[in-house]
Amino acid sequence: MSVRGRPAGGWVRRTAAALLGPRARLRWAHLILGGALLMPYWLLSTVVLSVFSDRVGAFSGSFRAQVAAYLLALPMAAVTGAVPLARPMSVAVARVLCGVPAELFADSPALSRAAKARTAAWFTLHVGLGGLVSGASLALPPFAAATMALPFSPALRESRLGDVWGVDHQGWAVLGVPAGLLMLLALAAAAAAAGALLARRAPVLLGPTPADRLAAAERRAAELAARNRLARELHDSVGHALSAVTLQAGAARRVVDTPQPDLVFVREALAAIEGTARRTVGELDSVLGLLRQGEDDGEPAGPGLEALDALLAHSGLKVACALEGDPVASVPGPVSREAYRIVQEGLSNALRHAGAAPLSLRLRAADGELEVTMENPLTGGAPVVRPGGGRGLRGIAERAALLGGHAAGGPARDGAVWRLTARLPLAGGRR
Repeated sequence: MSVRGRPAGGWVRRTAAALLGPRARLRWAHLILGGALLMPYWLLSTVVLSVFSDRVGAFSGSFRAQVAAYLLALPMAAVTGAVPLARPMSVAVARVLCGVPAELFADSPALSRAAKARTAAWFTLHVGLGGLVSGASLALPPFAAATMALPFSPALRESRLGDVWGVDHQGWAVLGVPAGLLMLLALAAAAAAAGALLARRAPVLLGPTPADRLAAAERRAAELAARNRLARELHDSVGHALSAVTLQAGAARRVVDTPQPDLVFVREALAAIEGTARRTVGELDSVLGLLRQGEDDGEPAGPGLEALDALLAHSGLKVACALEGDPVASVPGPVSREAYRIVQEGLSNALRHAGAAPLSLRLRAADGELEVTMENPLTGGAPVVRPGGGRGLRGIAERAALLGGHAAGGPARDGAVWRLTARLPLAGGRR
């Protein structure tokens, strides 16, 4: 026998899985938990209603009185659901018991009015359905078991249960077995339907609101900006140091390989390598400190233009430096640090073309901005290509843009000079 071409046994298995499968059992447990959460509000509502009527008790009273206590308990539960921490607590339970993908939930406390209203609606729906299902789960199975026992117990047929069913002999009592099974099946179906309803509403009521999505986007943007900032710091400080060390070590090796090595030059090269490495270790430790949780205060510590002389002295290049307008003393700290990194990256690029001609560096602080200009004659032969390069100029442009300025670099039109120009507003550092 088949239904629409499908074996009847498959339909039975699917129905059984929907009513009593692992997911259905978890959702049933979720509903039972909702009933447990409703109990304090229900007890409080019975106390309130008992003031107005002596027919209402915690576990006694008419059906109408019990319904009134149930309906009064729901608004009380809704008030609790509006507490900000109710959302992450509800999400923690619903994620495990409802079978809903975790990415559909919002874990943060409900702070906006819309988020609080949604959480209150979810909490009310959870405890409301949970109270009904848990109450039925406690009362209906014993009643169904007693009903199924009617054919086998004359005492039950003569009891009040027999009067309820209107049976006075064993022939009619036989119907108690299918009636009890149908009651249990109806309970399982009701629990499965209520659990499925909660699972469908969970992403809507416990998911992120537009304000939550905006806050998450802002957090991701801030995290990305922090990652980019740290990447620039590592690229400019460590990358420059490695370039300078490579150049100095290569020059020292070539001198040592000559028949009469210039030991003075070798000592100077080793001293430059030592100074560069020592300075870079301090910068690297500062940048890595920002990667540790809780140590990112939003402003990386690093050298500024006051360390420009040491940077040029250990760069391994011949640099003709000109300062106009006292940029070391008049430039704010953030602008000074970014200018130092821009010069450092410019030197790293110049090391790729290191020739005999000196590099020209000019820093001019005037008219509310700091202008950094670097020109390097392209006389060093074929440039040294580094794997994974090409990020330096982009980092320079990002540094300038963060301060409200702009920067650009590359070969000049005649191809004889590599030029870098950056304009940094001094007001960008007074924040």
